[in-house]
Amino acid sequence: MCARDPAQNPIAMNETGLRSWTDRLFDFVPQVVALFGALLVGAIMLLLIGVNPWEAYRAAFTGVFGSKNGLSDMLVKATPLLLVALGTCIAFRANVINIGAEGQLIMGALATTWLAVEMGSAAPAWLLILLCMLIGFVAGGAWGAIPGYLKARLGVNEILSTVMLNQIAIQLGFFLLRGVMMDPAERAAGTNLPHSARLPAVADLPRFTDIAKSLGFTQTAKQLGLDGMTAEFYGLFAEPTRLHLGLIFAIIAAIVVYILLWRTTVGYRIRAVGFNPAAARYAGFRVRAYVVLALTLSGALAGLAGAVEILGLHHRMFEPTSVSAGYGFSGIVVALFGRLHPLGAIPSALLFGALLVGGDKMQRAMQIPQPLVTALLGLVVLFVVSADYWTKKRATRIHVKREPTPAGTSASAGAAAD
Repeated sequence: MCARDPAQNPIAMNETGLRSWTDRLFDFVPQVVALFGALLVGAIMLLLIGVNPWEAYRAAFTGVFGSKNGLSDMLVKATPLLLVALGTCIAFRANVINIGAEGQLIMGALATTWLAVEMGSAAPAWLLILLCMLIGFVAGGAWGAIPGYLKARLGVNEILSTVMLNQIAIQLGFFLLRGVMMDPAERAAGTNLPHSARLPAVADLPRFTDIAKSLGFTQTAKQLGLDGMTAEFYGLFAEPTRLHLGLIFAIIAAIVVYILLWRTTVGYRIRAVGFNPAAARYAGFRVRAYVVLALTLSGALAGLAGAVEILGLHHRMFEPTSVSAGYGFSGIVVALFGRLHPLGAIPSALLFGALLVGGDKMQRAMQIPQPLVTALLGLVVLFVVSADYWTKKRATRIHVKREPTPAGTSASAGAAAD
């Protein structure tokens, strides 16, 4: 076996080779500190424009957690964020960086819209929904495989290729929506707005209220005599909101990705390739193939996010940048905040969904300029990324300190002895 390079995989171990619970707990401290640090700097910015930070943050908090609509909006935004973050986790574990989730999401949304409109009501609802999600998954995966192949065969930097493919996907979306995918009603009316026809109703993802009614929850919170937060949480699931079944699919996907990465041979090899490509190649792993696979799966999950957005929320394709809504970039930060772990991405996605909704509510309640709200969210991104870098440096230092090279023995000799 080859000696581990702590700079490549900085994991603090105890004498038994297992991470202590204090190390695991400390992993999340920098992220939490970074979040509060960003909010503190944001408070200073709010003071400079004459806005009470306490009132602004309270408006954001109550806007999210004070009503069923705020809660549902948070969960609706968390759904694509989680799916994109899961793909980011896979890519980063293979030591490749996928910046192309925006384009992959758009391609998944375009493919889903095309299939749903073409099939119409010819298939049962459950079959049509599954086929649409599958084609979105495949389309995103195919768009992610392109930079994977370019990197594996030609050595093209995946950051550059994925960023350029984002722009190609956006322009391709506009081209199709102004051409063959344009709503025939718009063309007939002469308005020529760049959006597709409305998907057939059978292609709509069921909403939580539909599921609740099928289970017998037909009364409202008021009819049941509920009030306060109990009424809001009940209304979140039993009364009309935008919350759809895509959230459940995203959580299931997180569990599947966890099993893939940590409980299967394929996942082990993906992580081994990212950990040390030279050692993986020496062990007989097809390093190039697993690089392509990692970016393909990453793109596929982003494409699935696009499919879920179309089927569960928009029900038609319109301006590509409005459909993607920056989820492809925000999902990277969600993954980093979740420590690049599929299960850690779940609470991270909920947090960032709350931040997005809270920022919108704060802007409306306090009449804060939109650029400032965007700057506040950007501060969170900057602080979280910085905290991730600091955490890696600390883990490297602890790893080296706990596993010194024995005197008179080189790393290569120790590896040969193994």
